[in-house]
Amino acid sequence: QVQLVESGGGLVQPGGSLRLSCAASGVRFSLYGMAWYRQAPGSQRELVASITVGAATNYADPVKGRFIISRDNSKNTVDLQMNSLKPEDTAVYYCNIPRTGHWGQGTQVTVSS
Repeated sequence: QVQLVESGGGLVQPGGSLRLSCAASGVRFSLYGMAWYRQAPGSQRELVASITVGAATNYADPVKGRFIISRDNSKNTVDLQMNSLKPEDTAVYYCNIPRTGHWGQGTQVTVSS
């Protein structure tokens, strides 16, 4: 049974940083690309960043230069380092294995003073 468990969300002031982590189990992690999505209230879920099996990365325009996605195949984890956070980054962040339908439960990120 595949499980994705996110952690690291919380409340942070504008300009601050947070690091999200997603731990995967029940899957041969090293064989899959991974992605982070987010969904703000009243908005559709959107792709934030993705990382391939070979660790090539891709970012949505709003987060380029601020967020960094990384993976650790020895720990079956994919992280999202979020810097220079803005109020518009407020959302529930989800971990995903692309094209498999597997999602985590989400972790809330709130950027507010």
